[in-house]
Amino acid sequence: MCGRFTLTLGVLQLQNTFGFEFSGELVPHYNIAPSQDILTITGDGSSRFGSLMRWGLVPFWAKDPKIGYKMINARSEGIETKASFKGPFRRNRCLILADGFYEWKKTEEGKQPYRFIMKDEKPFAFAGLWDTWGRGEDLLQSCTIITTRANETASDVHDRMPVILPEEAYDDWLDPSLSDITLLKSLLVPYSAEEMDKYEVSPKVNSPRNNTPELLVPVNSF
Repeated sequence: MCGRFTLTLGVLQLQNTFGFEFSGELVPHYNIAPSQDILTITGDGSSRFGSLMRWGLVPFWAKDPKIGYKMINARSEGIETKASFKGPFRRNRCLILADGFYEWKKTEEGKQPYRFIMKDEKPFAFAGLWDTWGRGEDLLQSCTIITTRANETASDVHDRMPVILPEEAYDDWLDPSLSDITLLKSLLVPYSAEEMDKYEVSPKVNSPRNNTPELLVPVNSF
């Protein structure tokens, strides 16, 4: 699964990397948690658009938006058949930007948090789905992160990891006219373990109230 992640870079750097339009404000986040607004990218087949969406998918047909607390992740297996995800999978796909994510390893002493990053320390994009709930001025746009089986870098910490898309897959993933289920499902695989790294971080990350650069420091550096 993916329950926390980071995005600490400025808008201009992200725009230069991912090529999207965005008119809002963005501040560094060192411990992004479910129900918070997160930066997403959608597309129309030719352009990319950045926007903030609530993390935790609320399907358009939901009676209560609180369902979003249970929808922070969507398993890639069978995603095209599940009621909450099959519609967005066909037409409402997005990128969710990050520069790291956290996962917890069970140990005899308790759960030890790890941060996962790219070896080149560049930002990357999770495969996401989004939907719109509500009517009139009370519209809520929300999203979920798709997960898959863990690669070799992550598997000794957790058996699942977020789907991280390679750059060459962005256009296909964002194209709302693309409905080839086989092609789309082929993108939902573990990212190359050779390009990723991980390190232990402070248990302070356990609380979403903690959101400081200190959380990014390797635990053996304290």
